[in-house]
Amino acid sequence: MNFIQSIGENRLLWVTLIAWFIAQGLKVLFTLIVDKRFNVLRFVGSGGMPSSHSSFVMSLATGTGRIHGWDSAIFTISLVFAFVVMYDAAGVRYAVGKQAIILNEIMKDYQKDKKMSEEQLKELVGHTPVEVFAGAVLGILVAIWML
Repeated sequence: MNFIQSIGENRLLWVTLIAWFIAQGLKVLFTLIVDKRFNVLRFVGSGGMPSSHSSFVMSLATGTGRIHGWDSAIFTISLVFAFVVMYDAAGVRYAVGKQAIILNEIMKDYQKDKKMSEEQLKELVGHTPVEVFAGAVLGILVAIWML
C-alpha cells in the first residue's frame, strides 16, 4: 500500500481533522451570532469558542483509546499530550492574550504623543476554561460518533 493511500485510509487522522474542522466552523457561527458579523477569518484563527486545539487532541486521545484500548501506552501518551495542549490553551496562551490587550492600550496612549506604527498585537490567542472544556467535549463526541 502506498503512502498516500495509507494516509487516506487512516480513520484516526480523519476523526481528528473533522473534529478540528467542526470546531473552527462553530467559531465562525458563534461570531455571527454574538458579534452579528460574518468573519471567515475565524475559521483559521486561534482563540474563541470552542477550542479547536482541545477538540483536535481530545478526539485523538478518545480515538486512540477506542482503537488501541483504554489501558494501552499509546492512549496514555495521547491523553497526557491532550492535557498539556489544553493547559497551554487555557493558561499560557490565554495570559498572552490578556497581556496583548494591556500592551495595545499602552500603545494607544503612547501614540497620541508620538508618531509610530499603529500595528496592534493579536489579542485573541488563548481560551477560557469553558472554551477548552467545550472543545474537549466536542472532540470526544466526534471520536465516539465516528469510530
